[in-house]
Amino acid sequence: MEAVPARTVAAANPAPSGILLVDKPGGMTSHDVVSRTRRALGTRKVGHAGTLDPMATGLLILGVGTSTRLLTYIVGADKTYETTIRLGAGSSSDDAEGELGPAASADALDAVTDERIAAGVEELTGEILQRPSSVSAIKVDGKRAYARVREGEDVVLEPRAVTVSRFEIVGVDRAAGVIDVRAVVDCSSGTYIRALARDLGESLGVGGHLTALRRTRIGPFGIAAATPLDGDLAGALEDAATAASRLFPVVRLDADQARDLAHGKRVPLAAADGSPVAALAPDGRLVGLVDLSTGIARVLVNFPPEASP
Repeated sequence: MEAVPARTVAAANPAPSGILLVDKPGGMTSHDVVSRTRRALGTRKVGHAGTLDPMATGLLILGVGTSTRLLTYIVGADKTYETTIRLGAGSSSDDAEGELGPAASADALDAVTDERIAAGVEELTGEILQRPSSVSAIKVDGKRAYARVREGEDVVLEPRAVTVSRFEIVGVDRAAGVIDVRAVVDCSSGTYIRALARDLGESLGVGGHLTALRRTRIGPFGIAAATPLDGDLAGALEDAATAASRLFPVVRLDADQARDLAHGKRVPLAAADGSPVAALAPDGRLVGLVDLSTGIARVLVNFPPEASP
């Protein structure tokens, strides 16, 4: 049988590229999901936009190939979570995976009415200062906070400004020794839902921690479009141009403009000012993200065609 030239095989099997929406199962780290995806797609070029804790489930956005360059712009998008906050005890990690603190008394829990819960939630809605969980991935003098906690350090992080645009109670379930508050939260990037649970419990005087967390949205991307980790990951890849068009305004280039922009040149464009703007080639491929100002497009990041393996 005649051998197939190597370049013909390569052309028939281009390197995978695109944005992948995965429904992360519980019990796995975000890095575990990246590792599994690398094996499934046969490439090392996989990254994620926004870590989910092992106990959390839901939307994890992966970038594959040159599409990893989009992740910087996705990670800062607003997010939506479905969560359950258990009132009745705090936790060393502000969630169910940590060591629980002293349990609140029955009298203290009886005093936590639905009205007090609603008032506490209201106080945590809007633009607030939030102290991140001590077991977060924030670096303190070059080392992750959670690593310092594991080494026995007492870590207290500085509060930071975040925006909780929606903190909606969808149910309150009462049982012996606990009150479970089910809620939906829309928030800015960098908001810690665990910290909301902690702060709600502290404001009510009974302690609180997170027992369930599911991310359902990142920017324009929703969980309904996500694929299970054991599903057809290659078939679920969304090309960079489609993803960028959902994130940013779009300008169409002619062939000369696409070539010049790909080479880093500034290109005159009759389009409204904006940044970032997705610049598409005549064939629909994403050439780059640009800053458009006074009719001139300047490259922010280019997206060269994927090389074949």
